[in-house]
Amino acid sequence: MARWLGYITLLSVATGSLVALFLWLLDRVTLLRWHHPWLLYLLPLAGVAIYFVYKLWGKNSAAGNNLIINELHAPGAGIPTRMGPLVLVTTIVTHLFGGSAGREGTALQIGGSIAHRIARRLGLSTAHAQLLLLTGIAAGFGAVFGTPLTGAIFALEVVTVGRIRHHALLPCLLASVLADATCTAWGIHHTSYHITPGAISSLWSVRLADIGKITLAGAIFGIVGYLFAWLTEQVKHHSHTLIPRHQWLIPALGGLLIIALTYICGTTDYLGLGVTASTPQGVSIVNAFQPSGVHTFSWLWKLIFTAITLGMGFKGGEVTPLFFIGAALGNTLAPLLHLPPDLLAGLGFIAVFAAATNTPLASTLMGVELFGGQFVLYYAVACYAAYYCSGHSSIYGTQRIAINKYTGQPTHTPHQDIPMAKDM
Repeated sequence: MARWLGYITLLSVATGSLVALFLWLLDRVTLLRWHHPWLLYLLPLAGVAIYFVYKLWGKNSAAGNNLIINELHAPGAGIPTRMGPLVLVTTIVTHLFGGSAGREGTALQIGGSIAHRIARRLGLSTAHAQLLLLTGIAAGFGAVFGTPLTGAIFALEVVTVGRIRHHALLPCLLASVLADATCTAWGIHHTSYHITPGAISSLWSVRLADIGKITLAGAIFGIVGYLFAWLTEQVKHHSHTLIPRHQWLIPALGGLLIIALTYICGTTDYLGLGVTASTPQGVSIVNAFQPSGVHTFSWLWKLIFTAITLGMGFKGGEVTPLFFIGAALGNTLAPLLHLPPDLLAGLGFIAVFAAATNTPLASTLMGVELFGGQFVLYYAVACYAAYYCSGHSSIYGTQRIAINKYTGQPTHTPHQDIPMAKDM
């Protein structure tokens, strides 16, 4: 136990520190882009540079989160140590020049590459190396969003749909908490979101009509989560089909499309993270919690911007854009369902994420950590409704399905699962 505590502490401090550096840089380049809008015109060149960086030095790092998840299913391919630094730099470049992307992918790859490196240096067995890799995922997620409990459960839930590895709960929770504490110790502050207490019946005073409305909203969130995963994959597939040889043209074309869409929309609010906007009245996640904080189709624009950015070769995560899409969609649905916009924005925030990643339990807990526990029943209803209405799609192509969502039957043989590490 003392030995494993040392492993996890080393992993968590390293991951939390690099995530803190990443978040600090992300804030700096976002402000820089706001003050220099002309940087958007260099996005095609930035995409070409990212392509050649990975082609020349990336090895198999370009697979990103899918490589990490696949290493848990079929160990042996390995995770390059260079994955973490490469994705950190290229994600910063994507955001500096206006790509619409997130940050969780970078954090997971930082945690995963550090975990794999430690496991190799220590000569850990396959099962123990996989266990440490799970803690790396938890550390990265917990640190980047400031949600340590969610980070731990996400790591256990995201690898295989329908099955959670309870043996790894304690080390993942410890890693997530320590990484989050390390990130905070470096002076990083996470965005606060607020749902007005008493705006709707709470956990202890539930109305069936409200449950019905939220179930309907959750179903819509699930369909949109499916749409995001499908469209991103279609953009990636068709761009490689149409440009099979000179693939550096793909991110160049993607950059040009983002520039054109920005002019069509008449706003830069759909570029970058989207947590806050360059102007107080701009469309953002924070403003989606206000009654008139977004436009009717803000969620759709962000979906399209992000699918093009990530599907055509730029780097970053999908989760923060999913938060934007869900919060904006929830705000739009609120007057139609006669529910408070801040509540629906919060439910959309977590439910679209649940749908696109097949992690309803982690998403429910994220609602508690971000918005408080008063509406935890509604969080669960929205997240599980979205989960069941998103089919078996996922933004992570190597995520496997252990249990069919609808029949409850196993879908693959046990030997494909992660080996159980009975002792730490």
